[in-house]
Amino acid sequence: MSAAFYNLARIKEFDLPGWLSYCSYGQIQRNDMIFNLYRPLVLTKAPARWLTMLVLCGLQGCFSPIALDRAVIAYDKATTDILSKQLLLNIARAHQHQPMHFTGVSNIAATFNFQFNAGATPALTGESGSLLTPVFGGSISENPTISIVPIEGEEFTRRLLTPFQESKLTMLLRQGVDVDLLLRLLAGEVRIKGGTNSGIYLNKPRAAEGYRLFRQAVLHLSAIQDRHQLFVEPLMFDQHWTMPAEALTAEQMAALQKEFSIVYQAKPKQITLSKRVIGRILLTNYDPMTLSNEERIRLQEEANQESDNDVSVDIRPGHPGGQWPIHGVFRLRSFHNVLNFIGQSISDDPEYTVAKHPQTPYVRENPVNTMALLVSDDESAADISVQFGSWHYALKPESGYQWNREGFRLLCQIFQMTMTDLARQGAPEITISK
Repeated sequence: MSAAFYNLARIKEFDLPGWLSYCSYGQIQRNDMIFNLYRPLVLTKAPARWLTMLVLCGLQGCFSPIALDRAVIAYDKATTDILSKQLLLNIARAHQHQPMHFTGVSNIAATFNFQFNAGATPALTGESGSLLTPVFGGSISENPTISIVPIEGEEFTRRLLTPFQESKLTMLLRQGVDVDLLLRLLAGEVRIKGGTNSGIYLNKPRAAEGYRLFRQAVLHLSAIQDRHQLFVEPLMFDQHWTMPAEALTAEQMAALQKEFSIVYQAKPKQITLSKRVIGRILLTNYDPMTLSNEERIRLQEEANQESDNDVSVDIRPGHPGGQWPIHGVFRLRSFHNVLNFIGQSISDDPEYTVAKHPQTPYVRENPVNTMALLVSDDESAADISVQFGSWHYALKPESGYQWNREGFRLLCQIFQMTMTDLARQGAPEITISK
């Protein structure tokens, strides 16, 4: 019975509450007035209990991913800021002629505890039914454990003081890093062979003549890179060995075929072994594979006479940037020297403007400083700054191309290539439990 109209005079003795307990709703009309009476929702204890459990499961599924997501992002931002501030701090130490030191976060273990409780209490409904009202409660707690490791010992010190090898510079250049910025950070000198400019030119502002030509050389490479004509490729060439055919047995011939190509010559009964060799890295304004095999072997033999931290450069006429031929090597320095160079350039040995070489094409970027810093006795408004002694250090803000930020990001990548695996270092750890 969905609806009914009754005259109140005819239902004086009618059990209205009992009747409504069997109907979804009731409607009573008296003269020109209509009374709508709805049946309240009545829950027994068992359905209320199941409803409570269902709601709790849904709440737990919502809160857990949200808390985990926020925690992971927060810890990631914190560790990144720590790395950035440590680099700034050690630049400040170099500026004030203090020893450098690094500390790393080796492990972060966070335990999240989600607690939910629920119950039910009778509602104040009198004698009209047994309505239960659910009661919910809960708590979320986080217990992080952070392990801090001093980065020290012979292995890390050796990495800190050892000059970078050419493979690391090549890896960074292939990521599209500005060659001018990279060499101003990593290279300590350029050694030019042959020509009127033959000599050693230091990347040190005090050495005025050497510093000027060093800056012009890296700026010249940057101009070639801007025109997408700078090749950073290993020398690949074929080596050949000739020996009498009788010198090898059939088993030896079969074993050599795995690594060498073998050509048998009936007259005068000899074999020629050939193998493709990947040699040293070369910075050029041409494709090295266009050279003859003999020329590539000659360049490889010349590069083998240099150190592992020397990067060969060969800029030839007839190609983009060939108006100023450069043949020589850039000698890379250690990460310790990189930080010391930046720190000393603040005041002790400041950099200055160097114009491009007359034969160098137009170059978009030629900033004065490799990395410009703000040093003041007042706290900077920069997003990352550190205090050492009575001075505050921060990256100098700039408009347009963000040279300083790109340089600092590159510095962070170089530091990551220098660090050891903290989990295997074996140094004493400082564990902080919150």
